[in-house]
Amino acid sequence: MASALNVPNALTMARICLAPVLALLLLERDQTAAAVAVFAIAMASDVVDGHLARSRGLVTTVGKLMDPLADKLVVGAAFVCLAAIDRVEPWVVAVILSREAAVTGLRMLAKRNGLVISANSLGKAKTTLQTVCILALVLATDPSAAWVELIVFATVLITIASGVVYAYRYLAYRRGGEVGGAGPASDSIS
Repeated sequence: MASALNVPNALTMARICLAPVLALLLLERDQTAAAVAVFAIAMASDVVDGHLARSRGLVTTVGKLMDPLADKLVVGAAFVCLAAIDRVEPWVVAVILSREAAVTGLRMLAKRNGLVISANSLGKAKTTLQTVCILALVLATDPSAAWVELIVFATVLITIASGVVYAYRYLAYRRGGEVGGAGPASDSIS
């Protein structure tokens, strides 16, 4: 394992710091371009830190835990602010944030049991679709247009589905099953 003090983890921490900046910009209706730029930088840093961590052997337990948290903060801040300015229905935000809180709690519980639950492909697809959804809600002239509502609906579905998969994998591991190659408690479920 690499040291926790590395470039990917620094990018993750920078992304956490961008969450309140994004929130302020979204709440100012005349700051759409700046909000989109900050959001794009935050989400691009997610791609870059993941690539650097994997390609240079800089994957750390801290990164596995903080990277998803940083994503949740940025995405959560965006969705809450979009609901506050009537760009998305509050129930959509409640479903998304409930899933994020449940998965975060599951990760913490798993960590106490010596297991790190890394992002899987469905979780990564969820993050991608949430990113597209946020951009559509920010940039669309009519957030209730059919194409925007379709993106929102798909986002809610994949958000729920990915949460169910995390819960299933954790429960299967706790019952003693092999999940995604996870073995001893120090392993990771991906």
